[in-house]
Amino acid sequence: MNYATIKFYDVANGTGVRVSLFVSGCRHHCKGCFNAETWDFSYGEPYTQETEDSIIDGLKPDYITGLSLLGGEPFEPENQPALTALLRRVKTQLPEKTVWCYTGYTYERIVSDPARYPVLEYIDVLVDGPFIKSLYDPRLAFRGSSNQRILRLSPSGDTAEDISCVF
Repeated sequence: MNYATIKFYDVANGTGVRVSLFVSGCRHHCKGCFNAETWDFSYGEPYTQETEDSIIDGLKPDYITGLSLLGGEPFEPENQPALTALLRRVKTQLPEKTVWCYTGYTYERIVSDPARYPVLEYIDVLVDGPFIKSLYDPRLAFRGSSNQRILRLSPSGDTAEDISCVF
């Protein structure tokens, strides 16, 4: 897996101050995507054990609320092994930290094939749905277009509650 960037003090991609990992690779190619350079799976830097260690270290301060995964597309099959290992480590070593994940897939599509998406069980909040330029609304918190939902997931990831109206 490659990644585009890591933001160690991000307040735009979830509640509180977060560490945000922008992975590379996306097959959605949403028109108007704010991060189109990350569509290429080889864009950015290789994700290594040192990368993972720096993310874990970045999450340790008390003022850091959690980790956000963006892209690119975290749910691309190529990104699942590395992200599953990272999130397993986050939930083991720093269980008080929340995990937000942004995806162009819908929750319903993801849960229809849970074996393909092992990362789901480690996510607390999922922002789902493709970015649709005609539905862009700059007043929306934590999402770009009105079709996207903010979903609080159960600990197993098998149920979701739409909390979009809270934001």
